[in-house]
Amino acid sequence: MLTLSGITKRYGGLLALDGVSIEFAPGEIHAVIGENGAGKSTLMNVLGGFIAPDSGTGSLGTSTPLPFGDPRRTRHLGIEMVHQHFVLVPEFSVAENLALSAIKSLSGALDLESATSKHRTLAARLGWTLDFNARTGSLPVGIQQRVELLKSLAAGGTVIVLDEPTAVLSDEEVSELFRVMGELRDEGRAVVLVAHKLREVLAVADRITVLRNGRIVGSTLADGTTEHELQTWMTGEALSPIASSSTIAGEICLEARGLQVSGDRGEEAIRGIDLVVRHGEVVGIGGVDGNGQVELAEAIVGIRSSRSTSLRRPEQIGYIPQDRHADALALTMSIKENFLIGSTTGPLLMPKAVNKGARSLIDKYNIKAQDINATVGSLSGGNQQKVVVSRVMERQPSLLVAVNPTRGLDFQATKFVHTAIGEAAQRGMAVLLISTDRDEIRDLATSVHRLEGGRI
Repeated sequence: MLTLSGITKRYGGLLALDGVSIEFAPGEIHAVIGENGAGKSTLMNVLGGFIAPDSGTGSLGTSTPLPFGDPRRTRHLGIEMVHQHFVLVPEFSVAENLALSAIKSLSGALDLESATSKHRTLAARLGWTLDFNARTGSLPVGIQQRVELLKSLAAGGTVIVLDEPTAVLSDEEVSELFRVMGELRDEGRAVVLVAHKLREVLAVADRITVLRNGRIVGSTLADGTTEHELQTWMTGEALSPIASSSTIAGEICLEARGLQVSGDRGEEAIRGIDLVVRHGEVVGIGGVDGNGQVELAEAIVGIRSSRSTSLRRPEQIGYIPQDRHADALALTMSIKENFLIGSTTGPLLMPKAVNKGARSLIDKYNIKAQDINATVGSLSGGNQQKVVVSRVMERQPSLLVAVNPTRGLDFQATKFVHTAIGEAAQRGMAVLLISTDRDEIRDLATSVHRLEGGRI
């Protein structure tokens, strides 16, 4: 039994965790849910040894205290954590990253084949085809997620913490992951799942605990609750469904004929596709991650070279990339400064106007932040995404290209992003929505294509 008692953590004036007490039992999948900013990530980082709480205790079993603030000792006790934002060395190969997580000694020669044998067996069992020689940083986000999962599953800990593991997986991959989670539970391990998709939580979890504003507001067996009840606990109010974005399509905004795009390794990622997006419509591109989605988006917005019979696109294009940390935010800069990225305000910045504008965006988009001068990296994932979305939307582009825009977001933050996209289409913006989430495509798109092997 893994027990946390009275865990409290403050960041300045922000109370991230307020006396949280919780138990994670062996042989159980225990989901911890809540809105972005509810304290889930802070609690998991305490559990994984990455953060020392201001007060509270923790123990594994009856006599082993948790070494708060010491992730190496925590992992030695058998607590493995799969982070939502990957802990990978981009320049290393897949095999090198996996070996790095499993290496026991720095003496002697490293046999990559031997060091990654468990990982290769697990990948085969999961049905995952991985190029173990590929440079990790060149792989799509969904493939990188698989590498993270393999790192922790192969270590064989007694407690497995999964932080948003399904965010970029296809339905088939999610089902396979859930099967593996069930096997881990049946082997007697404690599986801790941090998730936002309530249907997935109810499908796999045995027990569910809900956090709101740093406190536990409910805990229940999964078969004794409903999505509606969980949503109410998470937000404090009943939530209405997301409105449809259906509208009347106008003139052509984006038109590509015979579009060809190369990947980072020179492979043909997009193979001569035709694509048209009109003002006022949301064109959805679905499919399993790694089939050319990112390359297509980057070619459309003009940050990746392409070849085509013809390519017509507007000057004003807004881009919401799928990896906000790598491609959308400067994490060590302030929220205010991140609002200015890509701005055309001219060579001189007026501090009072900049501050006023930043506060206005924080209020308008309900971004939970201590201050406009706080680093954007200190925000929860959902609030970071709101910074990205608000910055793009406020500039009112003619064309919006969004790739997995709600990856890792809770119900409320997802609703915010979906509503913003739907309202933009209603106002006449052309939207190209590229997503591996079938529900997202279904809820938002006015027409749908599937991308497979670089072809529609």
